[in-house]
Amino acid sequence: MTEPATTPDAPAWFRQALAHRPEHRQVPVEGVPIAYRVWGDGGDAGAPGVVLVHGGTAHAGWWDHVAPQLGGHRELAVELSGHGDSGHRESYDSHQWAREVVAVAAREGFDRPVVIGHSMGGRVAVTIGVDLPETVSAIAVIDSALNDSPPDEERVRERRRPHRVYPTAAEATERFRTLPPQDVVLPYVRHHVARASLRKVEGGWTWKFDPRVFGNLLRLRDQLPQLTPPTVLFRCQHGMIGEAMGREMARLVPDGMPVVELPGAGHHPMLDQPLALVTALRTQLALWPPKVR
Repeated sequence: MTEPATTPDAPAWFRQALAHRPEHRQVPVEGVPIAYRVWGDGGDAGAPGVVLVHGGTAHAGWWDHVAPQLGGHRELAVELSGHGDSGHRESYDSHQWAREVVAVAAREGFDRPVVIGHSMGGRVAVTIGVDLPETVSAIAVIDSALNDSPPDEERVRERRRPHRVYPTAAEATERFRTLPPQDVVLPYVRHHVARASLRKVEGGWTWKFDPRVFGNLLRLRDQLPQLTPPTVLFRCQHGMIGEAMGREMARLVPDGMPVVELPGAGHHPMLDQPLALVTALRTQLALWPPKVR
């Protein structure tokens, strides 16, 4: 477990959020240990639990400064297999990751929670809504694009190369980059998530995620028409979803899907516009659970 990392210039709200330390837990799911973090003491009566799912190559710590601010809910953040402190598998796919999220939520007694997924995690959330719709009350997808074209093979090969080992954690932290690249990242958030992305190995430090996690995702174009749980899409202004794609995605969902823009945000809003993201999520959570259809 990595201790919270802050920098002297971190604002009060960020330090206060990190002061709400989650419990770090682990449970085996289909033969692999799955790590996760839990905040809160049960939440308000009647409020659904909230399950947070990170994006590709990320980890549960990306939510450390977001989850404590959602208020009135019990929250947990899962580390999908191949990420963070969870175990690795021989291969990965969205169906497997969806079962992991549901298993962890069940282990913690979450009854039909709201699942919030960012990027690749949004695809996992949609897969839950298609494969296991009875296990969730609603879904929030954060900047998960349609991506109709298969990943560029050269790019996939580049990402799957073994990780470089850095002599110090400080040097590795300085090499932290987002996928896709993002121009604006708040330095104190970057420091926190980068430091928690590392593990100690012989000769120094390297990244925790398994390079083999890439290239096994389902197409949202095929999944959105099968969605039945209420779903909202948060589209980042400078992210991967343009206005036209957002409208197209909304049309693909049988009962429609609200599309909410996060102004000024890049693809990773918890890194550049975390308070705007918190406000949007808190507003949406106040409207859920929705009416039964």
